[in-house]
Amino acid sequence: MPETIHTLHPDKKQGVKISREKYEIIRKAILATLRKQREMTFMNLSRAVEKEVHGNFDGSVTWYVTTVKLDLEARGLIKRVRGSRPQLVKLV
Repeated sequence: MPETIHTLHPDKKQGVKISREKYEIIRKAILATLRKQREMTFMNLSRAVEKEVHGNFDGSVTWYVTTVKLDLEARGLIKRVRGSRPQLVKLV
């Protein structure tokens, strides 16, 4: 049985259990992408991660990006730019 991780949510909502392997793939891609860009919209981040993991990931990349992004926010590694529309995210 694959190892799982229980994700956190920045608004203290219920997280989800996902594969640790998939979590790590998406986490690394999100952080690498945000290191290259100062800040970016969530949609552009999702597209960039999708390009980075293309062919090496089984599942909905957008769903995993959303889930892992929320977890990284809850852990204080990334943050939303307050008041931005569309939503901007950046490294802390």
